[in-house]
Amino acid sequence: MPAKSRFTRLDAFTKTVEDARVRTTSGGIVTIFSLLTVFYLVWGEWSDYRRISVHPELIVDKGRGEKMEIHMNISFPRIPCELLTLDVMDVSGEQQSGIKHGISKVQLAPVKDGGMPLEISAMDLHGEDEASHLSPDYCGNCYGAPSPQGAIKPGCCNTCEEVREGYASVSWAFGRGEGVEQCEREHYSEKLDSQRGQGCRIEGGFRVNKVVGNFHIAPGRSFSNGQMHVHDLNNYLDVAQGETAHTFTHEIHHLRFGPQVPEDVAKRLGGRNMPWTNHHANPLDQTVQVTDDPAFNYMYFVKVVSTSYLPLGWQQKSGLSSALTLQNSDLDDVLPVGSHGRGQDGSLETHQYSVTSHKRSLSGGSDSAEGHKERLHARGGIPGVFFSYDISPMKVINKEERTKTFAGFLTGVCAVIGGTLTVAAAIDRGVYEGATRIKKLHTR
Repeated sequence: MPAKSRFTRLDAFTKTVEDARVRTTSGGIVTIFSLLTVFYLVWGEWSDYRRISVHPELIVDKGRGEKMEIHMNISFPRIPCELLTLDVMDVSGEQQSGIKHGISKVQLAPVKDGGMPLEISAMDLHGEDEASHLSPDYCGNCYGAPSPQGAIKPGCCNTCEEVREGYASVSWAFGRGEGVEQCEREHYSEKLDSQRGQGCRIEGGFRVNKVVGNFHIAPGRSFSNGQMHVHDLNNYLDVAQGETAHTFTHEIHHLRFGPQVPEDVAKRLGGRNMPWTNHHANPLDQTVQVTDDPAFNYMYFVKVVSTSYLPLGWQQKSGLSSALTLQNSDLDDVLPVGSHGRGQDGSLETHQYSVTSHKRSLSGGSDSAEGHKERLHARGGIPGVFFSYDISPMKVINKEERTKTFAGFLTGVCAVIGGTLTVAAAIDRGVYEGATRIKKLHTR
C-alpha cells in the first residue's frame, strides 16, 4: 500500500474496495437509461448554445444629414401614364421635380381588357424628348413663355416638353398642345388619345432627405403659383362624351422605406405566438382603394421609424458607429438605388412605419354615405394620392446574440451530467435496497 501523502486527509472522494462492490441487473438498466438521458440533455444544451436570438433595443436616433430610399409599386388602372406626375418635397424646401433614375412606369391595358402590362419605359418625371434630328440652327418658338432652364438650346424651345415647361414656369395651362409646332411634330395629342382608357403602374425607388416631407402622384404637370404647388388638370378632366372618366382608383402592391428585410432575418424577428412578416414593417402593402369620382383625394400619413439589423459578429468587423450609420453622403450619387443601407458585414439599415389614411371628395360635403353625417369635408384641392411622412426621433436596433455563452454551455453540461448521475444513483440505490428487503422477507 503506497505511503499516505499530506493531501490524503483532504480527499473528498473516498473510494470503496473493489470486493465490496455489487453489480446488479437493475443497476445496468439504470446506467443505460442515465447515459441516454445525459446524451439527450447535452445535445439540448449544445443546440441551445448554437441558437441565435434577436435582441431589440430602443435608442435615440442621433443621425444627421442622412438619406432615405423609398421603394414603391403602385397601380392606377384608370389613368394613363402620360398624365401621371410624381413630385417629392420636404420641410427644408427642397423639391425634386425630376428623378434621375430608379423609377419606371408600366402602361396597363384597359380594365375591360384585363389590365395586363403593355410596355415598360424609364420614367423621367416630366419627360425629356430630345430633338436630335433637328437642324443645329433650329430655334423653336416658346409661344410667349420664357425658355426653360436646361433647354437643349438656350433661349429656345425645341421640344414639346420644353414648351410645356416654359408654360409651367409662368403658371399657364398647356392643354393638348394644338397649334404648337413642336407638339404637333411629336404627335403629343395623338399620344394622349392613344392612351385613353389605359392604366399605369409606377414602380422603382428614389432617395430623399431623411427629414419630414411628402411625395405625391397627381395628374398633369406641376408648377408653383405663388406659394402654392398646383397641377395642370386640363388633360385629366378633358374626357370625351361616352368615355370613362379618369379616377385615382389604385392598388399599393408594395411601399417601403429602405431595403427589404430578408426572409431568413424576418423569421428570427418573429416569435412562436406572433410570426414576423414584412407586412409588419410595410403595412400599406396590398392596399386597394376604389372610387368613381375624378375629383377625389387620398392621403396617407406615415410615421417612419429607423430600424437597424446587426448580425452575429458585427462587432469584430465594424464598430458601433459604422454599423449603425451605413449611409455615406459622398456615395449617394454613385451607388445605385437599392444598395443604400446595406453593410458589407451583413448589417442592414432600413425603416418600418405605421400609417393612418384619409380620403375625401374635392367637391366637399359630408360622409353621410358612410354613416358619418357629422363629418364635413372642405372644397378644393388636387386629385391624387399623397404620402406625408414624418421621421421618429427613436431608433430600433435588432441585434443578433447567442442565447448562452460558452461558459454557460459548460456549466449546463456539468449540471446535466452531475444531476443525472446523482438521480440515477438514488434510483439504483432504492431499487437495490427494495430488492434486498424483499429477498429477506422471502427467506424467513
